[in-house]
Amino acid sequence: MTTTVADLLLDRLREWGVEQVFGYPGDGINGIIGAFSRADDKPRFIQARHEEMAAFEAVGFAKFSGRPGVCLATSGPGAIHLLNGLYDAKLDHVPVVAIVGQTNRTAMGGHYQQEVDLLSLFKDVASDYVQMVTVPEQLPNVLDRALRIAMSRRAPTAVIIPNDVQELAYSPPQHAFKMVPSSLGISWPQVVPDDGALAATADLLNAGEKVAILVGQGARGAAEEVSRVADLLGAGVAKALLGKDVLSDELPFVTGSIGLLGTRPSYEMMRDCDTLLTIGSSFPYTQYLPPLDQARAVQIDVDGAMIGMRYPYEINLVGDAQRTLSALIPLLERKQDRSWQDGIRDQVARWWQVMDAEAHVSADPINPMRLFSEFSARAPMDAIIAADSGSAADWYARHVRMRGQMRGSLSGTLASMGPAVPYAIGAKFAHPGRPAIAFEGDGAMQMNGLAELLTIARYWQTWDDPRLVVAVLHNNDLTQVTWELRAMGGTPSFVESQALPEMSYADFAASIGLGAITVTDPEQLGSAWETALSAQRPYVLDVRCDPDVPPIPPHADLEQMTNLARALIKGDTSRWGVIKEGIKTKAQELVPHHDRDGS
Repeated sequence: MTTTVADLLLDRLREWGVEQVFGYPGDGINGIIGAFSRADDKPRFIQARHEEMAAFEAVGFAKFSGRPGVCLATSGPGAIHLLNGLYDAKLDHVPVVAIVGQTNRTAMGGHYQQEVDLLSLFKDVASDYVQMVTVPEQLPNVLDRALRIAMSRRAPTAVIIPNDVQELAYSPPQHAFKMVPSSLGISWPQVVPDDGALAATADLLNAGEKVAILVGQGARGAAEEVSRVADLLGAGVAKALLGKDVLSDELPFVTGSIGLLGTRPSYEMMRDCDTLLTIGSSFPYTQYLPPLDQARAVQIDVDGAMIGMRYPYEINLVGDAQRTLSALIPLLERKQDRSWQDGIRDQVARWWQVMDAEAHVSADPINPMRLFSEFSARAPMDAIIAADSGSAADWYARHVRMRGQMRGSLSGTLASMGPAVPYAIGAKFAHPGRPAIAFEGDGAMQMNGLAELLTIARYWQTWDDPRLVVAVLHNNDLTQVTWELRAMGGTPSFVESQALPEMSYADFAASIGLGAITVTDPEQLGSAWETALSAQRPYVLDVRCDPDVPPIPPHADLEQMTNLARALIKGDTSRWGVIKEGIKTKAQELVPHHDRDGS
């Protein structure tokens, strides 16, 4: 049987270790779909309900596996649909390879059906590498480069293959002029700064009296070294949202998330420190970092293109986080004065008491914070968590305590609606033996999540561990934008744009064979989580939440509070509920608390 270009494409993906391709069929990739049939579905074709979801599933797979995700779409509209998920990969520095079809070469340039200038379309999102295969001999080199560049630069790349090229007989590149042979595999270097830079960094950190550490996703894999540095320097450690799973929240010096969705201990530590060490993070919001004239600062990042940004760092070290910190540790002096870190420990302990109290504030019917708090108390030590954008991200950032081998992520930089459920699906193909949880607002659920429940229903019985829980914050309101209108613009809620149509997410889930529970009483949350987390099938928790519970950050500034008051005065339809829930919630920061076990 003749080997076609499409056959060689799948063979090459298998040689690279690609085990699944997330996609949706179309006539622009008929040649490739035919090759899947001939290859006994190896790599496995995972059919999403929409190409955007296929791209998000590839992103989720890549985020939680550390391996490149691959997505596939047809020409024209299918290729266009991939863009949002690919931009998510680009902005969060995730390796994803998009393979897309194109009209036949004979029709290109003829304003043909579904003809889109794909090289121009993908020029920005796949700026590190986008190429069209026009002859069979080109394919190995183009695909190999797309995979290597995606991994090397942690970015999306794109390979465009016209429909007629997919079905051509494959012939390899020859030992000839203007032929480009290729090869498989890649070996990574160990990147460590030079001794002089390490010595200068140690001198700066040893001189600091109030050291703050900020870690991002680039510090993943260096948890032991970060903890050792924090102990030597008597420092606290804040986490950028994409680095929430870098360190356990059970460590008493870990202050939690930073930024608008962050914690008060992180905010106050940055406000008061005299030294900042940033590891593997390009956290963009300068206003949440130390005042510019207050702190001396060092940044460590393996990517030289991301170094020296966001803050006037005195020293910028290009190096792998784990290896750089390992080389730095012998040069650091243990600080004898532990008062700075002791104060941080006290603030962190107080913070978790406040969060527990806020989660237990009564609401109508359920305080959304309690959904996250009850999960956090029961979370499996190997859980993989995906949070959607919006208020789900607020509560995930502040109420879920990472520990053990737990992983978590969200659309950190693009902040797109709708990736939580496809992220969780991607996670299940990356780690079929681990439980996955998606926290989803009802707006995102109606936008994307409902349809992807069908994908879950199709594939869950192939997973070693069938648990995938989708927790829906059901309040019939686009809550985060509603609060942003109030707090940032002084604008009352506009019902026509913010209200969502009513439906039962539990009934939909049950209708397609998934487990489902509707929760209307906060006292039912614990048992609902226990049922879902011990079930032998995926579950949807349809949780009726109060939209008036404020996702106001603990460090909300005067302007935000003034704008909120102005919006309420203008006649916000929920003003009395907002005032009542806001007062009850914020009051928890002002009164003494004890742990619920009495300690």
